[in-house]
Amino acid sequence: MTQETQKTTLARTLVGKVVSNKMQKTVTVLVERKEMHPLYGKFVLVSKKYHAHCESNDLNEGDTVEISETRPISKTKAWTVTKVLKKAEII
Repeated sequence: MTQETQKTTLARTLVGKVVSNKMQKTVTVLVERKEMHPLYGKFVLVSKKYHAHCESNDLNEGDTVEISETRPISKTKAWTVTKVLKKAEII
């Protein structure tokens, strides 16, 4: 009897806004989340920037994207862009 084992990977996904696309095949994504202050109980906005791999250099600043965790690609890059949720409006 052989039993097939399926390896399911639950990669973390985050949604953020592209703030820089000046590198080749890399975008900087700003992810904001609300966190409760431990003493005062007020919700404060906490943000963090991630470098994400984007094979096609078609993303612009202001685009809303979904990124997922992957193996380290470089020293600072361990995320890839999986979906473009909303393109930025060009005025």
